[in-house]
Amino acid sequence: MADVQGTWTAENEQQFWAALNQILSAPCDSYELLDNALRSWLDLVSKARDEYLDDEDEIANCSEQLIHSPLFSANKDYVRTQIIYSLLQEDEYAPLHVIANFLLSDGRAEEETFRQMIKEGCFVRLLELIKGCGGKDSRLHRLLLQLMYEMSRIERLRDEDLMQIDDGFVTYLFQLIEALADDANDPYHYSVIRVLLVLNEQYMVAATSAATEPSSISPTTNRVIKLLGVHGDSYRTFGENIILLLNRETETSQQLLILKLLYLLFTTSATYEYFYTNDLHVLLDVIIRNLLDLPSEMDILRHTYLRVLAPLLAHTQLSKPPHYKRGQILSLIDILRGTGNAHFMPPEPTTIRLLDRVASTPWLAEEEPENPSLSPIGSLSLSQTGSAVSVIAKVSEKPGVKTPSRKSDMAAQAKGKSEHGGSPPRPPPPRTLRAQKSLPEVPRHKHGVPVVHPPVPVPHLHVNGAGQKKMPPKLPPPRRRAKIIAAVGAEVRTPSETPSPIGPAPVS
Repeated sequence: MADVQGTWTAENEQQFWAALNQILSAPCDSYELLDNALRSWLDLVSKARDEYLDDEDEIANCSEQLIHSPLFSANKDYVRTQIIYSLLQEDEYAPLHVIANFLLSDGRAEEETFRQMIKEGCFVRLLELIKGCGGKDSRLHRLLLQLMYEMSRIERLRDEDLMQIDDGFVTYLFQLIEALADDANDPYHYSVIRVLLVLNEQYMVAATSAATEPSSISPTTNRVIKLLGVHGDSYRTFGENIILLLNRETETSQQLLILKLLYLLFTTSATYEYFYTNDLHVLLDVIIRNLLDLPSEMDILRHTYLRVLAPLLAHTQLSKPPHYKRGQILSLIDILRGTGNAHFMPPEPTTIRLLDRVASTPWLAEEEPENPSLSPIGSLSLSQTGSAVSVIAKVSEKPGVKTPSRKSDMAAQAKGKSEHGGSPPRPPPPRTLRAQKSLPEVPRHKHGVPVVHPPVPVPHLHVNGAGQKKMPPKLPPPRRRAKIIAAVGAEVRTPSETPSPIGPAPVS
């Protein structure tokens, strides 16, 4: 509750929420009362941040209560301006946390808040705060990274803002990704990766504007690509994580940010082989799957995928044998061209032109090109390459728009038809009844009753006397010739004598 000096205090969480409600519901008929109410709200929530508001959602709840209060509804522009000025002037971490949380919540609901922050010079202020509070307040650090990302993807940054980004800041972000994550909800440092992705997009937009607008300042160096080209071996984790992010991402704007960075990496000679070969295999699998899953109306995203696929196949390790999934890539090209498929409309000219560029990759073509020194990307002139970069740089989508899926849409349509009766399912064919046949008789022993079979007749045996069988006489054992000769001494024969059976000699 408020003390004599007007400072609000709370001894427990229940008193805190009661005091917050009382501050936001008080009438404010003048700017002085409005300023006092904003100071009381900021002071009360800042003190409770480390006592009652351990979760970021609870601080966001305090911001939402201010946004939906009569105090804010009647004075939106004034309240936003005051809080933006507080971000530029405040130095203590707890109030900065509350201010940044409010600006993030309000900016997501009203994009004009982010545009006003850029006009007031908040980008440079965020650079200072992110570098200063990295190892001191991790909660505030993560929130400031989210605020920088959301603000930078809504509006183009000023040239003087981009010039304030130095190699030290980009190196600091890469080193954060290489280190172990201190947030269990963000083990892959996606909050840091998104900042690098949006900075790369800002560099691309600035370079395109400098080429098309004579009055603009000379383009600044893309420090993201520069550091990856010089020290890419030290920042491999960043490359692995953006492939994981592309594999899981369902928001169209996020996919476009990743594809823009990949295009520059695969068209810059210093970063041709930044990724490991196994990571390139995973990336190719993801691109093939996403291209096959995109509905026909997603031309912009399809074109961007194809613009990345061509240099990926031509400039990276995938161009060297053994060539990975050559058959699947050729099948993909045929499917997207509509070859042999009469159920879908033919693709529009841009898709055909990009597919021809992919198909002209030397190791995909059945025959080598007549001039082997030309490659599908290397044969492009400098102006053509620049025009491709300008096209990709201008591609954008509103934040929060999900990429539709061909498979999920087909499943939803089938489910909707079955629920709403749009087209009832076909009934099964009528059954033809046939005359029943008598079943064969089941043996009784199948039911547990044994069947008694009649005895088998035994053939009659002839017996003698007492009924014993007549046995044949036993034969005498054979006599051996050697023993007989030894017994009689010798056997005397004359030529005229006929052989007689061997028998015992008479004894004299």
